[in-house]
Amino acid sequence: MRPADLNPLFAAASALRGIGPKTGALLDRLLGRKGQPARVIDLLLHLPHATIDRRARPKIRDAARDAVVVIEGRVTAHHPPGNTRGRAPYKVLIEDDTGDVTLVFFLNNFAWVEKALPIGTTRWVSGKLESWDGHLQMVHPDRVMDEEGLKALPAVEPIYGLTDGLYPRILTKAVEAAVGRMPDLPEWLEPNRAILLGWPSFADALLAVHYPTSPSVLDPQSQPMQRLAYDELLASQFALATVRGRMRDNNGRPTIGTGVASDRILAALPFRLTAGQEEALAEIRADMAGPKRMLRLLQGDVGSGKTIVALLAMATAIEAGHQTALMVPTEILARQHFERLTTLGAHAGITVALLTGRDKASERAKTLEGLANGAIALVIGTHALFQDSVVFQDLGLIVVDEQHRFGVAQRLALTEKGRSADMLLMTATPIPRTLVMTVFGDMDASAVREKPAGRQSIETRAAPIERLSEVVAAMQRSIEEGARVYWVCPLVTESEEVDLVAAEERFETLCQVFGDKVRLVHGQMKPAERDAAVADFASGEARILVATTVIEVGIDVPEASIMVIEHAERFGLAQLHQLRGRVGRGQARSSCLLLYKAPLGETPGARIMTMRETEDGFRIAEEDLRLRGEGELIGTRQSGLPSFRVANLDHHAKLLTEARQDAADLYATDPTLKTPRGEAMRRLLYLFERDAAVRLIEAG
Repeated sequence: MRPADLNPLFAAASALRGIGPKTGALLDRLLGRKGQPARVIDLLLHLPHATIDRRARPKIRDAARDAVVVIEGRVTAHHPPGNTRGRAPYKVLIEDDTGDVTLVFFLNNFAWVEKALPIGTTRWVSGKLESWDGHLQMVHPDRVMDEEGLKALPAVEPIYGLTDGLYPRILTKAVEAAVGRMPDLPEWLEPNRAILLGWPSFADALLAVHYPTSPSVLDPQSQPMQRLAYDELLASQFALATVRGRMRDNNGRPTIGTGVASDRILAALPFRLTAGQEEALAEIRADMAGPKRMLRLLQGDVGSGKTIVALLAMATAIEAGHQTALMVPTEILARQHFERLTTLGAHAGITVALLTGRDKASERAKTLEGLANGAIALVIGTHALFQDSVVFQDLGLIVVDEQHRFGVAQRLALTEKGRSADMLLMTATPIPRTLVMTVFGDMDASAVREKPAGRQSIETRAAPIERLSEVVAAMQRSIEEGARVYWVCPLVTESEEVDLVAAEERFETLCQVFGDKVRLVHGQMKPAERDAAVADFASGEARILVATTVIEVGIDVPEASIMVIEHAERFGLAQLHQLRGRVGRGQARSSCLLLYKAPLGETPGARIMTMRETEDGFRIAEEDLRLRGEGELIGTRQSGLPSFRVANLDHHAKLLTEARQDAADLYATDPTLKTPRGEAMRRLLYLFERDAAVRLIEAG
């Protein structure tokens, strides 16, 4: 259970004093999530991204131009526009003993100006001072204050991210109310750490950032920001240490194969393993042979041959008398793995089964029986694998493909099917080292870098969307020569419905040119229809497959040699690389065409340039991390981990390393968080929503 003193922080933000229903709805839009309104903790961790420095209080003569200043002046004249219906501004002159400034207001509420700036009074105004036609002016001052208002003005004003309709002063008041809810928290850092580094407490760090005394407080390397970033990284790393410890400490067992099934599979392959595949397989088998449960990440670029490595690892488990499971995110991918592995498994006498959400009741019952009595050695499936009805006789190895599409809880649910089962996570999105530490903690990782023999290089070109007719004409020539083409439609919004419209429109225009040689695939189709469209493309009956990003993983047609990605500027680098990897799998010379809408912005332009320069997924991953940040690169939201709200790996990579070691030490000495520091640590896990780790601890 969440400690009672934290409950006020998890109350709805709309319940705060001074927050009415209208503001509450705006806060929900800004900070809420699906099914969850904005909470007090969301306001506390919604840190300002910039400041307005109002410390300068110069005389008019000495005030800096094109900068925000606070000026004291006497109101000496009003110059209202002659025609109140026109767009002319209302001007007010203020002066001190060194000069004067014209205040300019473009608005119809002239009564407010007259009330706020009576002639003969002294007022303080704050805003950007600029020179116009030889005179000093301030257009729409941010603040117009009397002496009492000046006393309340923050010298350094924080600037927050907003949403339409939510004004800065309203959000500032909401943050003030949230700060008032902060309880007195125990210290969870090592006793000497904060003292040695001069860090404030967690609560004081939050106060310093929300009420900055200088703009430098928001620098990522400031003591308050470092403290908050370290706390978030420590919570994340301890949660990962707990998950890893739970998986590995549940009595592992040595799994050593005879090599018989593996040798038969190798003999059936039309190629030899690459050095990278052999090295990764050796690392996996060494883990499996050890006394602890394996938890290893297998990274490999698109088409690097990870699936064969996984199959040989599963063969080792089967040789030792265990069952194996391969979990994948989509039915398309499950069926393609099933077809390929069934053929290879037959050479080794391995019984392979398929389990998805749309199996017929009789098929499903037969599969469940085979898993329960041990007749099925290898099962391939989607989320259906971790349902309660799925029971294994002796599950020894779990392989999770495209692991970032499954949450931590889902992976844990599958491990419960085999209390001593080893786990191998696979990803075709190479992950930079810092991100491996962030998302997986101290997980062992293997990488398959080179492509197997026979994989074609892919020529990548870019062209503006205005040349669409030329592209279609060139495609006609290629199709006449036997080519098959993927045409991926743009990611218009996060709405599948909008994306679907784009795909259907492109499908219709291409049908006008190519007739019945075109098929359409998208996520809203019935699985049988989708499978039929893919089957037509694979057989050659169709030559063009128009698709949304549903083909990013899971469609493998070696004869496809052309990839067209429409509005490539709307896609991330990793996704572009994944899509490109659908071609170059057969003997034909392959190409990828990136169609973009000009002019290109700096970041989309950098993505397209990177795609043209390299096919190295590891280099692309590093560039993607630089361009997009760690939170979006591999979808930490999909992986079951909230993205960072404070920490930024560009600035806090060193803190990540330290937090990982700190978390490992704490887990080694106090895995159940019973010590005073451990009790404090529980609060940190809740504050940064890593409380799944607490539930694991409490579940034993």
